[in-house]
Amino acid sequence: MERNYAIITGASRGLGKCFAEKLAEKGYNLLLISLPDQGLMKAAADLERNYRVSVHFFEVDLTVKDELLMLTEKLNQFEVSILINNAGMGGSMKFKEAEVDFLNKLILLNVRATTFLTHQLLPNLERQAHAYILNVSSLAGLVPMGYKTIYPASKAFIQSFSRGLNQELKDTKVSVSVVNPGGMRTNDASSGRIDKQGFLGKFTSRSPEFVADYCLIKLMKRQEVIKVNFLSWLVLKIIPTWLSMRILTYKMKKEIE
Repeated sequence: MERNYAIITGASRGLGKCFAEKLAEKGYNLLLISLPDQGLMKAAADLERNYRVSVHFFEVDLTVKDELLMLTEKLNQFEVSILINNAGMGGSMKFKEAEVDFLNKLILLNVRATTFLTHQLLPNLERQAHAYILNVSSLAGLVPMGYKTIYPASKAFIQSFSRGLNQELKDTKVSVSVVNPGGMRTNDASSGRIDKQGFLGKFTSRSPEFVADYCLIKLMKRQEVIKVNFLSWLVLKIIPTWLSMRILTYKMKKEIE
């Protein structure tokens, strides 16, 4: 296991950075990926020094197809036993006011990058004694909503893609898990949204450190759907979709106003 590597996208901050730290603690070598100029080199050096593991980093724009495919060629030079597709983007706005470039990048990052990375690295993962794929979806992927529209749709894709692929690979050494983290205080913006929700937001949110630790425990147990906050997940499952759509659309409208 010490010779094998774990890949983490969006590894420079937030949940991705926490995944890197937790896996380094467990003795995994790391292949970290993020956009340029996000402090990834320092993060990699700190992890190598603190945990005495091998860390390589790649500053790549995963929305650029040529860069993405070139990256997979480099990653396949290592023996990979864990792939965590964590990188993603979102935003709240009126659909007609969204820039085409923004919509394009969101779809390319949330949908295509996860699909291509998984596809290109699967033969590598299948060579290992045991291998794991973790795709980061969102509770938003369980319910369509206005003023976000594309983000929940992209996360619904991740949910369906992950579960379908796990069924396809159920007789192999590779398992696929998907997590719907819910609210996390990953930055000032996310913390502000949670605070505006009052008691409910504070009660249902989790720290990225907790989410990373919990996910890795369930990942190693090959749990297909990881429910970090079971209460929030259950509420969204129980409430009829027509009602939850209206409630969440109203909340998103108030947020952008």
